[in-house]
Amino acid sequence: MRILIVEDEPAAARRLQKIILELAPQATIVGVCESVKESVHWLKTNTHPDLFLFDIQLADGLSFEIFSQVETSVPVIFTTAYDEYALRAFKVNSVDYLLKPIDREALRQSVEKYRKIQSNITNPAFDMQTILAQMMSGKTIYKTRFLVSKGAQLIPIDQSEVAWLRTEERIVFLHTHDGKRYLTEHTLDELEEQLDPTHFFRANRQYLIATRAVHHASPGVNGKLNLYLNPQTEEEVVVSREKAMAFRRWLER
Repeated sequence: MRILIVEDEPAAARRLQKIILELAPQATIVGVCESVKESVHWLKTNTHPDLFLFDIQLADGLSFEIFSQVETSVPVIFTTAYDEYALRAFKVNSVDYLLKPIDREALRQSVEKYRKIQSNITNPAFDMQTILAQMMSGKTIYKTRFLVSKGAQLIPIDQSEVAWLRTEERIVFLHTHDGKRYLTEHTLDELEEQLDPTHFFRANRQYLIATRAVHHASPGVNGKLNLYLNPQTEEEVVVSREKAMAFRRWLER
């Protein structure tokens, strides 16, 4: 994740960098600009990043002016000490709109919104304006595609191809309906939030399963359910008594 920060207060810029690198250690701050003019020059002479983090009010004008001088579709998280620009912000690819002083948790949530956009952006069924419109309407955006690696290859896996995800010693592997297995870079907790609960169910601490993968379930001891998946798993998959009723309702949706 490559990020360009536009902020005319050095202390605020340093604080943003510190928080971002704490929240996303893999991120790279590709530049810090202090004005509209400097930002326009940077964007005209550099490869555009993955995400913008723009203060709205700069010494030489509003950062909205950048978009009238440079064509870009990069998502933006806006920051400002005032709330009067919110509606205008959402007209220029805004992921979020944060009021200063920036709260760490608020910025974390904004970065998570960006990640959800990023996970869908390569899907032909989505485009930036559609995604942003969904965000503004309050509709949840779920992950629809995984990008996994196999040797030197990067392979896109549609969520419909996923049978289940399993944690193995803190590493999560994606298993497809055709019996293939791929390493993912996410935790099972993260994926549980990112995937549509209509199609995926957290069976237990180890398994997150897709509806299509459930062949049948049978009663277990103490009200538990034993699941039989297709493709078959090497171990028994058990749904706890506390989750058994929720699992039944999930299958009936």
